Amino acid sequence: MDKIRKDMTFNEVLRAYPDTVKVFRKYGMNCFGCLGAEAESIEYGAVAHGINVDQLVEDLNKALKART
Repeated sequence: MDKIRKDMTFNEVLRAYPDTVKVFRKYGMNCFGCLGAEAESIEYGAVAHGINVDQLVEDLNKALKART
């Protein structure tokens, strides 16, 4: 089962899995200091940036698997 879901907030993911910053940057999502990062879901941010949320979440979870 995937650990990262599209309903999680950016900061929730980044606090639990700091290495995911590389994946967010790959997608041009530099929302780390943004006020919305605490409240907005990954899905909301992806849609706002025109990014395929399912692919983003898949890549985030791949990054977790790669480090184990």
